[in-house]
Amino acid sequence: MKAKFKEKGVTLIELMVALVICGIIVAAIYRLFVAQTRSYTVQDQVAESQQNVRNAMELLLRDIRMAGFDDDMTPIPIQPPDPPIIPGANSIGVYYEYNGVIRQVTYALDGTNRLMRNQIPPDSPPAEPGGDPILENVNAFTLAYGIDSPLNDRRLHTWVQAGAIPAGANIVAVRVQLSAKPTGDPDLDKVSPRSLNTAVAIRNQIKQ
Repeated sequence: MKAKFKEKGVTLIELMVALVICGIIVAAIYRLFVAQTRSYTVQDQVAESQQNVRNAMELLLRDIRMAGFDDDMTPIPIQPPDPPIIPGANSIGVYYEYNGVIRQVTYALDGTNRLMRNQIPPDSPPAEPGGDPILENVNAFTLAYGIDSPLNDRRLHTWVQAGAIPAGANIVAVRVQLSAKPTGDPDLDKVSPRSLNTAVAIRNQIKQ
């Protein structure tokens, strides 16, 4: 006597449908993974750019605050405005004394939109002949100057551009706008530049 067994299994069509569904699920998971990875990379580069702008701004403001500092009354070789600042719309130079040495520190953009810091005399050999690059892919570097004109009482009365500083006026504050775009990924083209706007008071006024 032959035993009868129920024959159960999957047909070829059912197997192919299952494979297609699995393929769709795997593709969706992969695309989600790629999207999340790209998003993480973009956010990481944006955060790095923001930190780079902040670091460059802190370095710039530190030097501006030092403008006119003189710890041994050694004459600083620059004429008014006071303190010793070389004002520019997109560049600035400051003089101050540090450890008995008079420094001239200049910030300006080079031809490739990098913010360069050039110190004379340097503490160490600069990275390039024009100084040290401290920020890349700069979108804006603009400066305005707070002056004490018309009273010349060493108090802030108005903000002007570099070319509008009256003769004999004292610079009592500097306002800096600095922004840069993150680079390294095509998706970053849609990201707005990281920007900082800061005003710093000048404390080291030369006594007349």
